[in-house]
Formats: sequence, C-alpha cells, structure tokens
Amino acid sequence: MTLRTPLHASPATPTRTAPGDTTTPLRRLASVLVSSLLLSLPVSALASYADRPETQAFIMELAERHAFDPAELDRALSQARHDPDVIRLITPPARKGVRSWQNYRSRFLDSTRINGGMAFWREHAATLERASREFGVPAEIIVSIIGVETIYGRNTGNFETLSALATLAFDYPPRAELFRRELEALFLLAREQGRDPASYSGSFAGALGYPQFLPSSIRAYAVDFDRDGRIDFDADPIDAIGSIAYYLRAHGWQTDAPVAERARLAPGTDGDALIAAGIEPRLTPEHLASEGVTALDGRPAADLATLVDLETPGAETEYWLGYRNFYVITRYNRSSFYAMSVFELAEALRLRKLVDEIRAERR
Repeated sequence: MTLRTPLHASPATPTRTAPGDTTTPLRRLASVLVSSLLLSLPVSALASYADRPETQAFIMELAERHAFDPAELDRALSQARHDPDVIRLITPPARKGVRSWQNYRSRFLDSTRINGGMAFWREHAATLERASREFGVPAEIIVSIIGVETIYGRNTGNFETLSALATLAFDYPPRAELFRRELEALFLLAREQGRDPASYSGSFAGALGYPQFLPSSIRAYAVDFDRDGRIDFDADPIDAIGSIAYYLRAHGWQTDAPVAERARLAPGTDGDALIAAGIEPRLTPEHLASEGVTALDGRPAADLATLVDLETPGAETEYWLGYRNFYVITRYNRSSFYAMSVFELAEALRLRKLVDEIRAERR
C-alpha cells in the first residue's frame, strides 16, 4: 500500500493553488501560456482516455474479469482527463537531492501536528481506545499517522482521483502497471460503494481521505468502525482510525513490543554493511553486539532488529535500532524517514498526554 513517491499517499499532499490576480493583462498572459502548454502536449494527452486503444483494451479486460458493462466504463473514462500536475509531482527530480533527516523531521515534528494531535486525541479518545484494544496498536501511533498523512484530515488532497489514476495508468510508463491496478480497484470500489467513479478526490497518487489509502487498500483493509454500514474516510475519522489500526495489525504489528531505539556504534563498526542487510529486522542482538552495535545505554538490542541510518548533511548521522513494529510502519510508507517521523511524533504525543495527566492530577 505504499509508494515513495507514496504508494498510498503523500504526506502534506500537494494541492492546487488558487487563482491569484485576475486583472485583464494577467488573464491574457495566462491564456497565452495555457495555449502554449496545450500545443506542446502530445495528442494522446489531449484526447479523451476513452478514445485510446490501450484504454479500450483495459475496459475489455475489466468487463471480462469483473462483469462490468463496457459502456459504463467507457462513459466514466471519457470524463477523465490527462493532468500534467500529476506527472510533475510524481516524477523524481532529474538531479537527486541530498537527503536530510533533520529537514524531513521538521516537516512533521512541529507545533501544528503536536497541538493538533492532542486535540484530535481528546476529541476521539473513546474511538482510539477501542481501536487500540481491538487491534493492539497504541493510540498515539494511529494519531501520528493521521497527523503525518493529512494533518488530521485538514489536507486530504483535491485531485480528481479518476483523472489522476488514468493519467498515471496510461501516461506514466514507469509505474503504469501499478496504477492500472489502482484504477481497476477504483472502479470496483465505486461499484461496491454505489458511487460515481468521478466523485472521488484525493492525492495526486490516488490516495483517499484521512488515512490516504489507495483504492486497493480500502478494499483490502478498510473497517466500518462506526458500524453504519459503509466506509467513509471523508466526513469523519472514525472508520480511518479503525482501518489504520487494522492495517498495521494485518502487517504484523506486535502489541506492547518496541518500535525503535537509538543505537550506539563502537569505533570502527562497519555500519554500512549492517544497513545493507535491509529494512526488515533480521539482525540478532548477538550479531549486532559482535559488530559493535548496542542500544545507546550499552544494552543489547531487545530483539531482531535492523540498523537505521538517519543522515543530515553537516551533522552526525543518527543510528537507530528498528524492530518489527518499525518495519510494519514502513509497510504504510516504505521510507525509514517516514517511519521514524511517525514514531517520534507518536512519542511526542504520548509524552505530552502523560504530562497533561500528571498536571491535571496535581490540581
């Protein structure tokens, strides 16, 4: 369920900018620029997707596989339009930038997400407690994921999902297979929910609602947590809370087990070789100790672990021991920076809640 470029989502999902000055000269300039852009686009990008042979082949595949009416799919895809913003946002930069953990971290460990997270936690305390009890995932982890993904529902994206997925499925060859599957899942989801496929909106990568699930993930992991007979990720976060908890448990979350802790490397330790073992925790505490890696206080690793390096140019690299639950968070988004941001925001929320409770008891 994840691309990074996000598979399921994009934290702080880019949204379209509102029009600015609308004076006549600027409108005239905008018209010229738009006309130039349209002339520069390939004919396939301007045509209706329903008119393209690869789309017709896709329609026939879905009709055969899922008993869709081809005419209905044709009508739906005739509404989809190529979106150049989607291609721009998903295309990796030509020059790979320098990774900076501190820059990445600062996007999510801020007052907006901490204060907003506490307010969200207070408002939905009973639902979060129930999700934690049923699925074994701490409330702060659920809150943190919603905070990182959408700032607690504030920024779920305003790209029309049908056009975004059609653009990626038919005009972005590097990930066309993936996004054709997601476009197929969108049609199935719309049929199951009794909705128009064109009625969905979300991130540029097709992720939807509070949890930023892709259509395939909604079909596989969404939970009707408010028991109203339908899945709703837009109007309120109750279904999202239960679905995130269920998703993490389905991917192996271990109740009451650690997520990560700072590591200490002895002088001369070949950290690169240990990091190359991969993100899944396979290194035993004994092997790590023999290579000079322990917890920050000198204890051996608590369990099978991975060695995570968080680099910042001009600063000392942070090393962490990532356990099974850290790996599970990377199933939501396959990035160690993402998983650590979720963990650190969750810890900040947990500690803030603890402090608030202590203060309340002393009053």
